Amino acid sequence: MPSPTSIELPISARWTPALQGLPALAIRQPYAWLVVNGIKDIENRSRRTHYRGQVLIHAGLNEDLLFAESLVGLGIRAGIEFPSSFKTGGIVGVAEIVGCERRHASDWKDPSNWGWVLANARPLPFKPCKGALGFFRPKFR
Repeated sequence: MPSPTSIELPISARWTPALQGLPALAIRQPYAWLVVNGIKDIENRSRRTHYRGQVLIHAGLNEDLLFAESLVGLGIRAGIEFPSSFKTGGIVGVAEIVGCERRHASDWKDPSNWGWVLANARPLPFKPCKGALGFFRPKFR
């Protein structure tokens, strides 16, 4: 049984035809992993979005290596075991955008950006594809 501070990671979803038609949003690792596992509930962006609904989470090719180093401390505090490496260059999960706010109570919210509020996130089996800025429609190889 996990300790009271531990986070239980969601079970991986299955690919369906409906998911393949969704727009995607590219996020650097390890943030993409944190989003699809329900740990990071805000995606900080310089622009607001009016889009509400499910979106595929694309793990960009570049990783935020400075933040990746601080994951050890976060993992210990939250009782999370992080993977030794992160998948990049493809779809890693799905989440729902349920709001867009300037102010939000989440610890992940950057006060200088818009916070795209995320919910119902879960990982998907990795599918390689090219990313793009903003929302995009993935073309699977």
